Amino acid sequence: MDLPHREMRELGRAAASAPRPSASSGIYDELRQRILSLELPPGTSLLRTELARQFDVSVTPLRDALQRLEADGLVKIYPQSRTVVTRIDTDLVHEGNFLRRALETEVIGRLAADGAADTIDRARSVVGLQKQIGDDATQLRLFQELDDHFHRTLFDGIGRIAMHDLIRSRSGHLDRVRRLQRHSPEKIRAIIEGHLQILEAIEARDVRAAVATIRAHLHREPDWVDEFRDQHRDYFA
Repeated sequence: MDLPHREMRELGRAAASAPRPSASSGIYDELRQRILSLELPPGTSLLRTELARQFDVSVTPLRDALQRLEADGLVKIYPQSRTVVTRIDTDLVHEGNFLRRALETEVIGRLAADGAADTIDRARSVVGLQKQIGDDATQLRLFQELDDHFHRTLFDGIGRIAMHDLIRSRSGHLDRVRRLQRHSPEKIRAIIEGHLQILEAIEARDVRAAVATIRAHLHREPDWVDEFRDQHRDYFA
């Protein structure tokens, strides 16, 4: 699929500005994505010798990557034994959602107060990509990565990337439940429309409306996890 040159440049700039990942960071990112996408479902045993062979690395970078995943709550390391993908903890799902809503509400409010024209342009480029692939079910993983990039762009707009990274590290259980959701065409359109409404409120410099849109966009009912736990009991602690 051909993408607009402007949007391709936007993603290119994001990739170019990121530091070159170490072997450990590359392994961490890849395994984390496999866990979040449920390609490695909860309860999966990770064989270190097999992973070292797969990534063609020594024990040290693999160990460092697994320790980072354990700090994120995504794996449990049993020394001299095995490493297991953790089951989803409902309390941590709600904690991750609470943290995300609290921090993003503050970010959006500040962007709206400042106007943030450059941030709006960059975020709209990401939404443009989402629109192009939203109808292609085979591109769901990319759509979800773009969703994360959209929100990261907003944090970058106020110079608070570290806060986004904090959310990312504390949202592994939340993100796995989000992957269990059925992304119907209506759901995809709602996500895109939510992003556009957020940007419109920021552009209008309407702080109250901006805060209301991000809260609506991230809203979850208190019992929203229950249906997924009932359908996938083996995935939950």
